[in-house]
Amino acid sequence: MSPYRSKPDYFLLSVTFALLGFGLLMVYSASEVGAAVRYNDAFYFLKRQLLFEVTGVLLMLAIMRVDYRILRSWAKIAIAVCFFLLILVVIPGVGLVRGGASSWLGIGAFSIQPSEFMKVGLILFLAKQLSERQSKLYHFRKGLLPVLIPVFLAFGLIMLQPDLGTGTVLVLTCLTMIFIAGARIRHFVMMGLVGLIGASALILSAPYRLRRLTSFFDPWADPRGAGFQIIQSLLAIGPGGLFGFGLGGSRQKYQYLPEPQTDFIFSIVSEELGFIGASIVLLLFCLLLWRGLLIAIKAPDLYGTLLAVGITGMIAIQVMINIAVVTGLIPVTGITLPFLSYGGSSLTLMLVSIGILLNISRTAGR
Repeated sequence: MSPYRSKPDYFLLSVTFALLGFGLLMVYSASEVGAAVRYNDAFYFLKRQLLFEVTGVLLMLAIMRVDYRILRSWAKIAIAVCFFLLILVVIPGVGLVRGGASSWLGIGAFSIQPSEFMKVGLILFLAKQLSERQSKLYHFRKGLLPVLIPVFLAFGLIMLQPDLGTGTVLVLTCLTMIFIAGARIRHFVMMGLVGLIGASALILSAPYRLRRLTSFFDPWADPRGAGFQIIQSLLAIGPGGLFGFGLGGSRQKYQYLPEPQTDFIFSIVSEELGFIGASIVLLLFCLLLWRGLLIAIKAPDLYGTLLAVGITGMIAIQVMINIAVVTGLIPVTGITLPFLSYGGSSLTLMLVSIGILLNISRTAGR
């Protein structure tokens, strides 16, 4: 008998397509003004986003049909390739610098962001390692430490770019998987203390991070500098009210809010569609995360459970951080909103991850 159910989780697939469609609409609405000024083409970002979505959906549908257990044998190769790309990107003159960070590899208009590949690569690798050494996780040196080493090596390479936001998502996702696998609470408390000290050192070591932190507490102290983005974001969200100004009616996209189609697209959603529109977006994400957790619970083996937890956790953490940033709850980190924000590597890898979830759902019990 085939290990697969006849159909994948169509509910998850439907929610994913709903987010993609909504994302296309909002990318165009948020970017049309900037695209017309910079590229003399109001559809510039929309056309590229559509290309990214089509590519990602094709990969998602292909991955959905490949038994996720095959990925276990490719995990070590995947993580090795991801580390190679991360090392390349921090070599002076090799990585492309955008937004002050050397986070990209590419030629001309084609580029990839290796840190996005590393997030998925580590999820595959940790799912394999944790499922094989679960009984040893009780011991820090013999069980937990060998699992943590690649996580913090990857974090260190990402911080050389530097990209604290992506590094934070990566570490929190991996720690979620380790916790679900059965690591001791005492070890998590110890790692939390070490992480707090390390985060403080990273903030104090970089003046721009310190400025972001101080502007978080009082953005109006530097309204044209470190506090500019969050002020403009709040000026978009606040006036939106219950129903917003209507699709296309944003005022902040007129060269006030920087790059509104990327990290701060939720601000434009709130401004144009109001509390109702923003709530619909949050509801779609909640439905997606619910299905992801359901797939994790029903997965036929520990490897599938950890894989589903890692993917669902990565999406949840990224959504929470992005929305917390645009609403002024935490300092600016530069994290995109999954499926909605403009971007190639992030969107494509997110859809590949959904493809893996859909594949697991085909083997999950009813």
